[in-house]
Parts: sequence; structure tokens; C-alpha cells
Amino acid sequence: MEQLIGQALGGALGGAAGGRVMSGGSMGGIGNAIAGIAGGVGGGQLLGGLMGAATGDAAGGFDIASLIGNLVGGGVAGGVVQMIAGKLLNRG
Repeated sequence: MEQLIGQALGGALGGAAGGRVMSGGSMGGIGNAIAGIAGGVGGGQLLGGLMGAATGDAAGGFDIASLIGNLVGGGVAGGVVQMIAGKLLNRG
């Protein structure tokens, strides 16, 4: 569950940053965040599966390195998805 939260939060931040960086590609604050969250969670799950990311320790506990990795991965994927979606939707 912590993985999804980290990916979604990172994706939302990445989507917001992507909307500010790319001229003419912003979909508004909420649109950027939604595209970022979708990209962050989807991209984080895809990359986690491809890279064989650890699914957590059987003993439980909180892993800050894993959380930071999910935030960064979600942020990058969210920013990329937002930029692509923004460019496609605002083409014209």
C-alpha cells in the first residue's frame, strides 16, 4: 500500500512539474495531477515488475529508501505521461 501512495504522490508532483515546464502542454492543475497520478502508479508498477523490485519484508517495518524510490520513480513517470497527454490534448 505504501508503494502505491508513494507512486501516486510522486506522480502528482511530477505531473504538476511537467505542466509548468512544458509550454502549451498544461491541462490545468487538476488535469496535470490526474495525468501524473496515472503515470506515476502505472509507470511505477511497470518498472517495479521489470526491475524485480522488492515487495516488502515479511517482518514488516518501514523502508525509507523504498519510499524515496517510489516517489522518484512515480514523479518521473508522472511527468512524462503528463507531458505526452498535455501535448496530445492541446495539439491544434
